[in-house]
Amino acid sequence: MLLGLVLLYHGDGVQGHSPRRPHASLLFLFLVCLLSLFLAPLALARTSIDDSKDLLVWEVKGGKRTRLAPDACGDSFAAAVANNDDEFPFYRGVESCWQSSRDLVVRLMLPEGYPDSVSCDYLEYSLWRGVQGIASQINSILSTQALLYAVGLGKGAIPTAAAVNWVLKDGIGYLSKILLSKFGRQFDVNPKGWRLFADLLENTAYGLEILTPVFPHLFVLIGAAAGAGRSASSLIQAATRSCFYAGFATQRNFAEVIAKGEAQGMVSKFLGIMIGITLANYVGSSTSLALSSYFMITGIHMYCNLKSYQSIQLKTLNPYRASLLFSEYLLSGQIPSIKEVNDEEPLCPGLPFFNAHKGQSETLSLEAKDAASGVYRRLQLGSKLSQVVNNKEDTFALFELFRNEGYLLAEKQGRFHVVLKEGSSPEDMLKSLFHANYMYWLEKNVGIEPRSVAEECSPGGRLYISLDYVRREFSHFKHDGKQSGWFTDGLIARSLPNRIRPGYAVSA
Repeated sequence: MLLGLVLLYHGDGVQGHSPRRPHASLLFLFLVCLLSLFLAPLALARTSIDDSKDLLVWEVKGGKRTRLAPDACGDSFAAAVANNDDEFPFYRGVESCWQSSRDLVVRLMLPEGYPDSVSCDYLEYSLWRGVQGIASQINSILSTQALLYAVGLGKGAIPTAAAVNWVLKDGIGYLSKILLSKFGRQFDVNPKGWRLFADLLENTAYGLEILTPVFPHLFVLIGAAAGAGRSASSLIQAATRSCFYAGFATQRNFAEVIAKGEAQGMVSKFLGIMIGITLANYVGSSTSLALSSYFMITGIHMYCNLKSYQSIQLKTLNPYRASLLFSEYLLSGQIPSIKEVNDEEPLCPGLPFFNAHKGQSETLSLEAKDAASGVYRRLQLGSKLSQVVNNKEDTFALFELFRNEGYLLAEKQGRFHVVLKEGSSPEDMLKSLFHANYMYWLEKNVGIEPRSVAEECSPGGRLYISLDYVRREFSHFKHDGKQSGWFTDGLIARSLPNRIRPGYAVSA
């Protein structure tokens, strides 16, 4: 274009020459402009391609990631294809089939957006649960076959009598669900331990049912005991399952996590049914073979259950987990991670075999573990006021010190008694546990000896000092704990039902 303008006006600026006719210059200018219209996009495309050589773009769909590369024109992206794909069409087809099958399984078995839509412990838990589901289904088939032999269906017995015995057995077993529902709050406090107990109860019920052919005259009695165990087990499993799924659903996809868990369970049952039928045909009516198979399958079942529960990382605070956090916070000012605390928490405090720790903690110190264990053993949540004070002076001093709190706290006979006020919240219970942990810290590190309740409530007393500290530091602990991923809005505990409502009578 610039060259055309120069040629157009060149003749006017040269002396001694006649002006050049402008037609040729105008034609040249037009051709240059037309050529630039075609060449400019190509040059721009080449620039875009050159600039995008180092640009990596990935298309993310759930857990699947596909690399995209710029196309020939450089104005869009397409799925990147390896250069040697055409050389091996068979392998490319197998790989494509495998990828399609894998994507189908992921869509059916895992929540949408996996692994970002669930917590990090979800996959390990699901794998162990899948294996234990297969083992449980095998035991179920073996026990059902034994029940059928015991009731006499394999020996020409009257079907009506067999049906009556069967219904009577189940009817008695259903009562266990009603009786066990009163422990519902305990399932929230220690869901792992209760779930392990439910699995042990279920396996015991299977064992009793396998023994029924040996004692056919006790069919109703043994069947009722086994039915009660299985009914109680199913209640505990259903109650605790919601605690686990709530922790997995990090994006509030609670219903989807439940749906995928049911799908995984159906796959385990399907595999278990096939293996169980094959094993049942081999066992037949032999009680010895059935018991041998039962013990082997039960060992696999319980081991997988133990590993699955150890992999769960609960973020809520029960008395033991909260004591571990409080003890380490008081000693070092740090908040332990969720994994460390869950690895340290015992599944069953009374059974050391089930309480093997998974590794050395990075943050939790030995002193913090001992302190948490000590506070947990000495804590009594929901004590009666008569267990703490027995005279007017101590009562007034305690009421005055804790006037603005939702609880009262005092140590008596080596136990930390927490008296809850009427309307106390889970946050008040969490605060009272923090207070008890600081009382324990003062006892071990400062050496303040216990005195009367009235003296400890006065300035300089242990209750007075500790409550002042708790009022200043509890909010900081809640903030730091929340930053670490803990749910610090309250304590999950089954306290005693005792409550008080302080008040002062007005004389006439």
